[in-house]
Amino acid sequence: MEKTFPITHAQAPVRTIRLTVIKGPDQGKVVSGSETLSLGTAPGNDLVLTDETVSRHHAEIARKGDRLELVDYDSTNGTSVGSTWITRGYLTPGTVLSVGRSQIRVDDGETAALELFEGHELAGVVGRSAAMRSLMARVQKAAKSDASVLLLGETGTGKEVLARALHRLSPRNDQPFETVDCGSMAPTLIGSELFGHEKGAFTGAHQQHVGAFERAHGGTLFLDEIGELPSALQTALLGALERRSFRRLGGTKPIQVDVRVVCATHRDLRSEVNAGTFRQDLYYRIAVVLLRLIPLRERTEDIAELAEHFMRRAGYSGPVADILPESTLEAMRQHRWPGNVRELRNAVEAALVMGDELDLEPATDGPRPNAESLVDLLDLPYSEAKDILVDRFEGQYVERLLERANGNVTSAARLAGMNRSYLTRVLNRRGLRGRSD
Repeated sequence: MEKTFPITHAQAPVRTIRLTVIKGPDQGKVVSGSETLSLGTAPGNDLVLTDETVSRHHAEIARKGDRLELVDYDSTNGTSVGSTWITRGYLTPGTVLSVGRSQIRVDDGETAALELFEGHELAGVVGRSAAMRSLMARVQKAAKSDASVLLLGETGTGKEVLARALHRLSPRNDQPFETVDCGSMAPTLIGSELFGHEKGAFTGAHQQHVGAFERAHGGTLFLDEIGELPSALQTALLGALERRSFRRLGGTKPIQVDVRVVCATHRDLRSEVNAGTFRQDLYYRIAVVLLRLIPLRERTEDIAELAEHFMRRAGYSGPVADILPESTLEAMRQHRWPGNVRELRNAVEAALVMGDELDLEPATDGPRPNAESLVDLLDLPYSEAKDILVDRFEGQYVERLLERANGNVTSAARLAGMNRSYLTRVLNRRGLRGRSD
């Protein structure tokens, strides 16, 4: 008997975005009707342009509250407003963007109905903010199909929790759920872990190994940090997904599989496609449905509920206010949470262990990577520890770099031996500003 999963959604009004091409080969073309619109020459963009000076995945405009945020995906010719080049920044309605030889006006669009999940928890995903309830509604819909899903989000936002929710809510929920972390394994081992190997396939292959594709037959395969997958394995993965079959390393017999694939990355693969480091055809194959996880700093109204969720899950049954008085909750709302939900969970669990109020680090990009903080990272998975350490280093490095260059971006790039445009993107990402020549 086919399983059915009822879907009940509330609705909230949202203002959409409208893009109008006012100059270039596609002059007169208009797209609207969504809170997020992408543009580029590749199929799959909301605004598909024929201007050959525009990148395949050029840029995206997304509504963030009452503001419009532009992100340029490391496009070849860049995105500008007048004489100002933008990699990430906020726009006002009526702004005219220059992309390649085209100009595009960005306006507010019509009001549309945003579907919201009616509850505050869905298969382990917790949140009461409109952004999270919208995400839950999309998860509930996506779970009903076998379409491949790509999860985008910063480290610690809960991509694996979301992947498990997709599996639990799907008709495959009584079948296996397998995970492969592509960022924590040596490239030479990922192929064996994905596809398995036969005895004698390579030095050290003393017995047959069944890979994750085979183990996940009938269920869901979650490929974490898919952006770390080497080029050769991207080709092999694409072939397995297209043919629904593969061969073990060293094997000759095709093995048929029925697997739903969910992938995740903290990178934006559209920039990787533009740079030629990630296959465009593979991107389209794994990003049939695209779900973005929201950083905790952008949904602070979820903090109290998440904290209580982690406390109860850890077995605490006492009054929440004993651990989280209102003054602590307010400090938590002001904290930047560079480690996102994972950092919150760890802070709550530490407070429970110590039997004291939750203690927060100052709201900065994170503590300096000294010997003590390095020890704190050693119990984390390799890819998580590396991401946190690199993020801390980058934040402190560029701050010090600007100090050494007296705020001059060109001088700072010269001191660091960095490309100026790359340094500008790093500064924008971290909310830092330098001065031009």
